[in-house]
Formats: sequence, C-alpha cells, structure tokens
Amino acid sequence: MKTVKIPEILLPANADMQKWAVNACDQYTSDAEYWQNVEKETAGSPSAFNLIFPEIYLKDKPEQRIAQVNKTMRDYIAGGVFKTVKDGFILVERTTPAGTRTGIVLSVDLEDYSFEKETKALIRSTEATILERIPPRVEIRKNAEIELPHVMLLYDDKANSVLKSVKRGEVLYDFDLLFNGGHVKGTYINNPKEVTDALYALTDERNALAKYGSAEKLLFAVGDGNHSLATAKTCWENLKMSLTEEQRENHPARFALVEAVNIYDKALNFEPIHRLVKTDKPELFAENLKTSGGETAYIVINGKKRKIPFNCEIPQGIRELDDYISQFIKQYGGEVDYVHGEEELKEFTVNGGAGVLLPAIEKDNFFKTVVCGGNLPRKTFSMGEGNDKRYYIEAKFIK
Repeated sequence: MKTVKIPEILLPANADMQKWAVNACDQYTSDAEYWQNVEKETAGSPSAFNLIFPEIYLKDKPEQRIAQVNKTMRDYIAGGVFKTVKDGFILVERTTPAGTRTGIVLSVDLEDYSFEKETKALIRSTEATILERIPPRVEIRKNAEIELPHVMLLYDDKANSVLKSVKRGEVLYDFDLLFNGGHVKGTYINNPKEVTDALYALTDERNALAKYGSAEKLLFAVGDGNHSLATAKTCWENLKMSLTEEQRENHPARFALVEAVNIYDKALNFEPIHRLVKTDKPELFAENLKTSGGETAYIVINGKKRKIPFNCEIPQGIRELDDYISQFIKQYGGEVDYVHGEEELKEFTVNGGAGVLLPAIEKDNFFKTVVCGGNLPRKTFSMGEGNDKRYYIEAKFIK
C-alpha cells in the first residue's frame, strides 16, 4: 500500500500563530460578522485568512478574490513566510470544550480516494457529494501554488494502536486560537514509517471481517471537508491527463494534506447539522412537514422550538427531510442553509425563516454503515460545532 505519504509540510516561519490560524472556509456561511471580525483581527499580519476563500463570499466578486488569494500565495512564498518541515508527520492536539482531540497531519494519495457512491476505494466520502459545488472550488484551486487543508479523515482504531505507535519530537507550535477556538499544539512525529504501518494494519482482512462482517478494506472515511477533497481529486484528474506516467508518480497535486483522527477519540463529538430554510412562509413550512418515528427533532420558528417525531434511521430521516425542503423551495421559493449549533439556529430564525434541529447519529457503527450502505445524505453530521473545526495552520505545495 502507498495510500499514506510523508509530506513536506509548510508552516509559518515567524508569524503570530494566533493571527495565522483561521477557521474552515465552510463555517459560518450565514454569519458575515464572524468573517468580518476575522478580517479585522488579522489585518496587516501574515494569515491563512489571506490564502483561503470563505464560502460566504462565493457570490461576491469571486474572480477578484481568487486572483488576490493566488497573488498572496506567491508573495508569501517569495517573501519567506514559510519554513519546511520534512520527513515526518505532525501530531495535532486540539483542546475544545469536549476535551483534547488528537490527530495526525499527513498526505494521502488521491488515486486511492473516491466520492462515488458505490466505491470500494480505501478512502471514501461519507456523505453525498453535490457535484454542482465542485466547479467553483476548482476555480479557486486550479491556479493555487499551495493548499491549506481543513479536511479531516477518520480511521477505525478502537485499540488506539496508531497513536500508541507515535514517537514525539520537537513542539512546532502551541497557542490559543482566535474567537473561542480553544487551544492547539503541534508536535513533530519522528517515526512516520511506523505510524503508517500501524494505519495499514487496520485494513488487515481479519480486522475487517471482525468489524464489518466483510473483508472489504476501508482505511479512511471523510469526516470533514468532503467537497474540498473532492475538488482536489477533480483538479488532479484534470491535471494528470497532461502528464507522463513518470510525472504522475510523485506530482505534488496527486497528494492531499489532511488530518487523520481516530473515530473513537473521546473528544470527537458527532454533532448534527441543522437545516435553516430562509422563507417568508415559515408557518406553512412547518404545517406541511410530515415526519414520524421514534427519534426526536424540533421545528424552530422565531427562536422558539417545537418537538416533532423523526425517523429512528436518522440518515433516512434526513433524506426525507431534504426532499421535502427541496420541494418546498421549488414551490414557494427560498433558500436552505446548514447551521452548526442550536443557539445559532434559534438566533437565525428570530427575523424570519424556519429551522429544523436534528438528532445526532451514533459513531460506533459509522464505518460499518459506510461499508455496507455507502454515502450518507449530505450534511448528516459534523465533528463538533463551528469553533471545534480544524483551523488552517499547515500547508503543502501542489505545484
């Protein structure tokens, strides 16, 4: 297997790390004030904010913003903003209200990843990929010199064998994150080969039969950043057609930088992603919504929630809800957004619209569900709330 690759990782050489690290671009997509505060806080300093494209701005002169991002990347590279970390992984310890989550920053081969529903690839998406979301992200990535990942991959390791294999080296960063993001510490991993072998051992046939009732191999399931990884895959597929076989072998765009996290990490909480329907007919939306089952969800209108029944098979219940939302918008107009956190959803409905607070899925049978049933509906779960997400810190060349 060669799915996992030891990357050359870029880190800021002398930046104020608190101003460098910013939250994932797909967070706070209904909260312009959050991103305005990020821009204000990081102004005048080297920051990952200047190298990413927050999705809230996708409809706001995107060509101009993309060009500026690409220029800033070149300026940072030429200006010595980055230093290179070679021949190792980075152990990331992220402290949030849920505890300290531990991940490993490494590279994966995009040839071993697929977002197709029935795929048997070693790295798989866990939710339905919305193909329409990929082209604008390709425009952002295709001329970029580097990538900064918010992709988090999950691996299935109840015995915690992978982290037990880690040998720690130098502490590379250790600081508090902006806007109540908690604390993050990054430590150089001295023995990436042994850690890689421990990851590969998880796909051993005997382990797979015991866990999933199938000899099918699944190394990583995408936890966060599915559309970003799908974009990286699309860009690689487009690029490799112009390369020779030899060039394809080690081209930097073939490998994506990610953080890998054990699904059994005690600080890794699976949170529901709630639905916000921006409509001037919230009462009609609630009146026409028909749900049933032994689980519980809530309709939220004007900041107040009301209990409704929900399908015990939560992914199927979400499919049914999303179908209803799609039909409602088609008939009456409006727009859907996806919100992390109950209080945020309540607040967004105070001035109109309707929300649906969803129940969380269980993570114990998560890998088995993916192996046996394929992709979950889009935006079924989130690993923590908005401020628990992976902040952009590390980077990697893709050209």
